[in-house]
Amino acid sequence: MVHAERGALIDDLADLDDEQWSRPSLCDGWTVHDVLAHLVDTARTTRLGFMIGLARARFDFDRQNAVGVERERGVTPQETLERFRLVASRRSTPPAPLDSRLVEEVVHGEDIRRPLGLTRPYPEEAVARSLRLQTRTPASFGGAKELVGRVRLTATDADLMIGTGPEVNGPALSLLLAVMGRKVALDELRGPGVTALRRDGGNGSTS
Repeated sequence: MVHAERGALIDDLADLDDEQWSRPSLCDGWTVHDVLAHLVDTARTTRLGFMIGLARARFDFDRQNAVGVERERGVTPQETLERFRLVASRRSTPPAPLDSRLVEEVVHGEDIRRPLGLTRPYPEEAVARSLRLQTRTPASFGGAKELVGRVRLTATDADLMIGTGPEVNGPALSLLLAVMGRKVALDELRGPGVTALRRDGGNGSTS
């Protein structure tokens, strides 16, 4: 599934112009080009490499991500896209649950696609597994475990209900984006729990 998402994104980005590459993504401070460079970096990351990089960044995840983007961002977007194409079939992973790779590809895929007006019909299983992982993961690690102790997430397009409290309902993809701090998805959700979700703002993670 991870390889399929990488391939779909490569196809979607093949014909972008310079203006599109430089558009702000849904990740604060990152352009579309920057997010792609981040995906190249995470595709290359190994368990050992992650720990070494984190130590060099003084255990600052944001700094580690910034270093990775700088390292993998080509001179041109086309160079970065070619780098992504070359690593698309890799199976390496940092020391994290394997489904975290799905979260990376689905959420960052939307970080790129939405500002460009692109859509993708993600496989239901990929989105559901991503949402389940994020709601099991503490906020300190970029997840929404604490959030679903205050609201109940109900997908309207999948057999998926997570959490307790006032309900938030909508497409599973929108729920995933919202708990990941992508405020653009909040307008796609309904229910009494949306107010709490809007107040909390998800976790705001870019990684």
